Amino acid sequence: MHEEHKRSREDFPSAESPSAGDLDLEARQALRRVSGIAATELEDVTDAEYRRLRLERVVLVGVWTEGSIDDAENSLAELAQLAETAGSEVVDGLIQRRSKPDAGTFIGSGKVQEVKDTVEALEADTVIADGELSPGQLIALEKAINVKVIDRTALILDIFAQHAKSAEGKAQVELAQLQYLLPRLRGWGDAMSRQAGGRAGSNGGVGLRGPGETKLETDRRRIRAKVAKLRRELAKLTVTRETKRDSRTRNRVPGVAIAGYTNAGKSSLLNALTGAGILVQDALFATLDTSTRRARTAEGREYTVTDTVGFVRHLPHQLVEAFRSTLEEVAEADLIVHVIDGSHPDPLGQADAVREVLAEVGAEEVPELVVVNKLDLVEPDDVLQLRSDWPDAVFVSARTGDGIDKLRDAIEQALPQPNTTLTVCIPYVRGDLVSRLRSRGEVLATEHRGDGSVITARVDEALAGELRAFVLETD
Repeated sequence: MHEEHKRSREDFPSAESPSAGDLDLEARQALRRVSGIAATELEDVTDAEYRRLRLERVVLVGVWTEGSIDDAENSLAELAQLAETAGSEVVDGLIQRRSKPDAGTFIGSGKVQEVKDTVEALEADTVIADGELSPGQLIALEKAINVKVIDRTALILDIFAQHAKSAEGKAQVELAQLQYLLPRLRGWGDAMSRQAGGRAGSNGGVGLRGPGETKLETDRRRIRAKVAKLRRELAKLTVTRETKRDSRTRNRVPGVAIAGYTNAGKSSLLNALTGAGILVQDALFATLDTSTRRARTAEGREYTVTDTVGFVRHLPHQLVEAFRSTLEEVAEADLIVHVIDGSHPDPLGQADAVREVLAEVGAEEVPELVVVNKLDLVEPDDVLQLRSDWPDAVFVSARTGDGIDKLRDAIEQALPQPNTTLTVCIPYVRGDLVSRLRSRGEVLATEHRGDGSVITARVDEALAGELRAFVLETD
């Protein structure tokens, strides 16, 4: 397998008192998975318990159907990072060249035997496929290899389940998991064929004759009920989010959304721009809950900056649907700051994956500002190639602060500008109006005279209406 792409990353220096990010990181590390609990120790294992399994020694399996061998190796290397983020130890990785995945087992029968031999030789307990497996493929692989098999989608869902901390984030992840598990619900051996109705060794007596409801049917019914409940909870949380967004819209506060591939440095960039102090970790999907902070232009105009969940190749559609209300923050923004990891072997591929998800949530028409991050980890020759690929991009290092001032200037220039120019004389007792004018508009000139401050500024139509009584008549 291609050598895993690794990067060192230092957290932002903390002050004497721990920041929110430091506390988040401490809690995250305290909740790492416990080793020594193998899937074989569980007598009754069902798909509904996947997210509770402790993955230990895993073998990765990929199918190379298109692109170059480097693309296939990069994909498997990313799968290794995902597995390690979930708390696993990757012991080997295998890639098979095929025109398309095998309909029965994802990989061909010969490769299945090779994977089984590798699993036995390395004493692995889990196989992870680099793709989404059908229920039939999952069953066939588990029977042939005789260890737990999961796919890329289940792995990403498991990572999201570990990292979500807000009520909305947890509900979104659980909904995505249940939607994924429902068509794949099954058991090992006879676990799912047990019947809930009747007495052991009898037909169940009057009114209870017949096979009754199997455990599989019971679990399906319970999952459907849970899905309906989660949808109702998320609908209520969505109303709260929309209320906050409507408040910003009424006040004409421009919104900037930071989007990008997972681990591209979005949270670090938000910290560098606003001093937010949120969690920064060199791990995939460190941020699942959006964080919004206020920032100001050099002239004092306010705008919001929102850190969003990271994207990844083949992001499960269940997650996109479950996180749609969160991702709508990006679609509703005035500007998308698209962060790209300049030190990654395939930055162009990552950028394409991000734009696919942006298009899926209706954000393809939002103006985009490309930011190439981690400049401190990029070789000079590679920087030249990146500048050729993205001639209009801003190049920064969120860790060292290099280029952050240029990024602030670029954001200010890209923000939507107020479209009404007026000159007003505001009495000195109305300092509140002056403050709002500076935060929501662009001040062009100021003069102080006996009856108040004369200010020429560009403002939005709503604020222009509020200031109409103070507008000076022009000749």
